[in-house]
Amino acid sequence: MKKTVLAVTLGVSLIFSGTTSFAAPSSNGTQKTQNQSTIPYYVDESKLPFEALPGYETDRYWGVHKGAGYRIEVPENWNGELVLYAHGFRGTGLELTVSNPTNLREYLLDNGYAWAASSYSTNGYDVAQGAKDTHALGSLFNGKVGKPSRTYVTGHSMGGHITAVLAEQYKNSYDGAMPMCGVTGDTELFDFFTDYNVVAQSLIGIEKDQQKTISDEEYTSKTVPQIVSELGISGKLTEKGETLKSVTKNLTGGERPLFDVAFENYKTFLLGQLPDRSDYGVAAGNVVNTTDSVYQFDEDMNTLSAEEKALNDAVIRVTSDPQTKQQGLTGVPKVNGTHKIPMVSMHNVGDLFVPFHMQQLHAERAEENGNGDLLVTRVIRDVQHCGFNPAEESEAFADLVKWVKEGNKPEGDDILNPKVVADEHFGTEFTRGYRSYDPERTHTH
Repeated sequence: MKKTVLAVTLGVSLIFSGTTSFAAPSSNGTQKTQNQSTIPYYVDESKLPFEALPGYETDRYWGVHKGAGYRIEVPENWNGELVLYAHGFRGTGLELTVSNPTNLREYLLDNGYAWAASSYSTNGYDVAQGAKDTHALGSLFNGKVGKPSRTYVTGHSMGGHITAVLAEQYKNSYDGAMPMCGVTGDTELFDFFTDYNVVAQSLIGIEKDQQKTISDEEYTSKTVPQIVSELGISGKLTEKGETLKSVTKNLTGGERPLFDVAFENYKTFLLGQLPDRSDYGVAAGNVVNTTDSVYQFDEDMNTLSAEEKALNDAVIRVTSDPQTKQQGLTGVPKVNGTHKIPMVSMHNVGDLFVPFHMQQLHAERAEENGNGDLLVTRVIRDVQHCGFNPAEESEAFADLVKWVKEGNKPEGDDILNPKVVADEHFGTEFTRGYRSYDPERTHTH
């Protein structure tokens, strides 16, 4: 799988280890899909033990369950409730590792919550297996510690995708869910990675039948440097580079604060995200579908100008394989917005690795299924991927718990109203501490 180097001004916080590229199935449907069960994944059990936080007395458990490593922590003042934490994408390496819920851990212990986290028994973008293993860890907790009176699930990035899937697929097992920076638009993320790269190719004059939808050595060594040079990606954007920027803005959530900073930080990185021919795909074929992508770069979102029509006609389209449309815990599971428990979802307004529009897609699906009243979305003014601080995560979790226990639905952001999203102050309500690059830092209300 290709390796990419992210060199940015601000630093992008990627909630995974190993490679910085998702293992999406290839865009021509010819990918060799390796059975995950035949890959020799392993857990280094010497890395499972973990220490209590300074000043805390807790019971800690670790081990391997059904091929997955796990950690469990129970405070002395356990309130009888459990939080399952799902980690993000780990790349395609063979070692399976566990992540603690770093930002939330102290809050959970202070308030009497036990937590548990699984490594999952596979790597790759295997959301289905991550959901199964996280659910199985909850059952293991019942035997080792005791049956919780309530169970919550949360996670970052791919773990946010897993969180949303758990809420939908195991409807009677969880009381509340908090996906963070989640891929809640599921395969639409891989569509965006492809969109960005094929539009860039078109803008430098590569004909439709010559555009690459699969990353290979030629694309990496020849095409990407050409795009960088001709669009001004490494410095001041050319006119066509500005077009790519505008198209990207409209594909990822529309006019919104901090987009200029975000694009500056991700513009090169995204050229490394075109799906490749990885053997570790988990879907039964190609999941990328750009046939319904619309590339717009002016302010009129309702019609296409002559220039926009020309661009849309000049870009190659990719069609997904029919067998990838399965529902449930297969391939890359779809998030339908059919959860039946309170859910607070968090996202960074300037995230372009798992873009803000993932949340908009999730909210639209929830509304379509009559579940809009069970989904609250909060936007944090940061351009990192999963760029939340402990105060932001803890406040959201506390409000989720209050919603579950008392029925008081918390406030959120109106992410489906373009005028609200475009306001320069959008995202200020739930941001706790403005980042150095945010103009709100010096704004006087």
